[in-house]
Amino acid sequence: MITQLIAACIATISFSILFSTPRKEYLFCGLTGMTGWLFYLIAYNWIESIPLASLAGTIVVALISRIFAVNRRVPVIVFLIAGIFPLVPGTGIYFTAYYVFMNQMELASEYARETMGIGLAIAFGIMIAFLIPQKFFNYRGKTKKQDNLIKKWY
Repeated sequence: MITQLIAACIATISFSILFSTPRKEYLFCGLTGMTGWLFYLIAYNWIESIPLASLAGTIVVALISRIFAVNRRVPVIVFLIAGIFPLVPGTGIYFTAYYVFMNQMELASEYARETMGIGLAIAFGIMIAFLIPQKFFNYRGKTKKQDNLIKKWY
């Protein structure tokens, strides 16, 4: 399990480098991906359903991304896109296409169904985490001037 978490962290940091994330955010992107994968593993051992485990991991990634975005003062997408990388069903997409080309439609539909479930779980997990109002994440000590400026724009 420790090896999987380290691999998820390194993969997330590598993905961050590939997509030109600011250097000072690499570690936080890695922590986001690693934590999402940790919750995925915990949920999978408990529930034994890949889509539901992906949902749990995605909710955690989205919440951590929002927390880091407020604390680090960068857009949430920086952490969200990088952190979701370990949860994306790449092998499911690959095997779906492979079995379609090999004309084994039963296996292709099985992989496609699971891949679509994971994709929907990721979308719903992000949506659920973003339904929480932003004021719950703005807990950093602000001056009244900053608070009034925020209220003015929202």
